[in-house]
Amino acid sequence: MTVILATIFSILAISGMGWAAKKLLRIPLCPICLGVGGTWLWMLIARALGHAVDTTMLSILLGGSVAGIAYQVEKRLPQGRSPLLWKTLFIPAGFAAAYALARAQWPLFAVTGVALVLLTGFFLIPPGVPGEESETVEELKKKMQNCC
Repeated sequence: MTVILATIFSILAISGMGWAAKKLLRIPLCPICLGVGGTWLWMLIARALGHAVDTTMLSILLGGSVAGIAYQVEKRLPQGRSPLLWKTLFIPAGFAAAYALARAQWPLFAVTGVALVLLTGFFLIPPGVPGEESETVEELKKKMQNCC
């Protein structure tokens, strides 16, 4: 029971600081995302320093962050990208990365981390239609033909 209370207190405290920072600095951030992320970050640091950390709670927080990241990126997907395909690929890979982080399996974390960065980059770049030129290119071609 102590673990869950400490975790909830940590999330609320860090979220409160994030909310205050958002109001004072007028920066766009999600206080709850900051609270959850900050909590699992200090848990990872505490574990690295030799303190006992409840891996179940750590895993729950990491999984929540994976789902939150997937949701935030989904809102920014360009037209023509499938939100369902995005989540279908990102969430399992994110869970593998979270598992590797929770279990301190650094090679697996490195591989899944790189895969997630590449996957995110691919989905955030707007798809181009082969052979379709932009209006700007067409205008430049016309200006060049009429220049001399």
